[in-house]
Amino acid sequence: ETIMEKNELALARQEINEIDEEMARLFVRRMQAVSRVADYKMAHGLPIYDEAREKEVVAQNAARVEDETLRTFYVQYLSDNMRLSRRYQETLVNGMKVAYSGVEGAFAAIAAKKIFPAAARVPYPDFRAAYDAVVKGECDCAVLPIENSTAGEVGNVFDMLFGGQLYIAGVYDLFINQHLMALPGTRPEDVRTVISHPQALAQCAAYLREKKLHTKPFENTALAARHVLEAGDRTQAAIASDETAALYGLEIIAKNINEENINMTRFAVLSRAVNENTTEKGRHSIIMFNVSDAAGSLSKAIDVIGAYGYNMRCLRSRPMKGLMWEYYFYVEVEGNLSTPHGKEMLEKLRASCDKLKMLGSFTYPAELR
Repeated sequence: ETIMEKNELALARQEINEIDEEMARLFVRRMQAVSRVADYKMAHGLPIYDEAREKEVVAQNAARVEDETLRTFYVQYLSDNMRLSRRYQETLVNGMKVAYSGVEGAFAAIAAKKIFPAAARVPYPDFRAAYDAVVKGECDCAVLPIENSTAGEVGNVFDMLFGGQLYIAGVYDLFINQHLMALPGTRPEDVRTVISHPQALAQCAAYLREKKLHTKPFENTALAARHVLEAGDRTQAAIASDETAALYGLEIIAKNINEENINMTRFAVLSRAVNENTTEKGRHSIIMFNVSDAAGSLSKAIDVIGAYGYNMRCLRSRPMKGLMWEYYFYVEVEGNLSTPHGKEMLEKLRASCDKLKMLGSFTYPAELR
């Protein structure tokens, strides 16, 4: 080993030390920015993990490294960096409280746990109580169902969204497998009455008709399962998830009794602040409005949306409470209405509406696995 080689090694190590010193300063700056992101997510009811955003960051930054071999290592470096960022955010949001309707084991509880694994999840007896918990500041956000692929929209949640103060921060799809469960040792032919949430009963209507079973609606699926356990009656069964059966010590006596093979419930995260992220691609938006009682009012409103280049994915109507034969409309469009172009469209649309509410823009529903 020559003196020149030793000098080269010393210089290289000195350079690494200087770079590491600079990287330490940049790391602190980055984590300070991550902390601000965590604050924003808490205020807007957003989950820590955003798969689409992380993929976009990796793709953009990896392209800056020309050397193919180094690029592979840089992608790993970026992934490790974002994993650390998520862990730091989880530490910061441990005090976050998420409201849901039901008890542990309810589908809303399962969805809330998948969306916010680091947060404290707080059960409430019904949709209104969970919604009001966010309005009052008891919780940071609520996870409530808005639609099922078999049974349709959850009307009373829609009504709260139209008339209330909260906004939609995100929309998530949860695959639902409905099972019939009863006390251990119960035979399917012993069952006479099945209890569950009305949506679950609707999803399993064909099975219930075929078996000629009586039905009884309950506040939610998990409470129905708990009732079966506490009643100790082998003629009663509940419809709920396999997680719920395990939680309450019930035995599944008929699996996957939902009418459709693909049974999915869409959950919305509701927060007090509207999420106006204008930078992310692939976003969708939801608006609600009612139109004036004049000929052509609805068609004019729809024409405004189309004229600004927004494709409507769905249009639904709901009767307005206390007003006979008057309706409000729920519209989901492809595109971000928080942009200047979107806000211009909303102002134009407002001229045709008695009331207009922009519920929020979000990355299109992610599947909860």
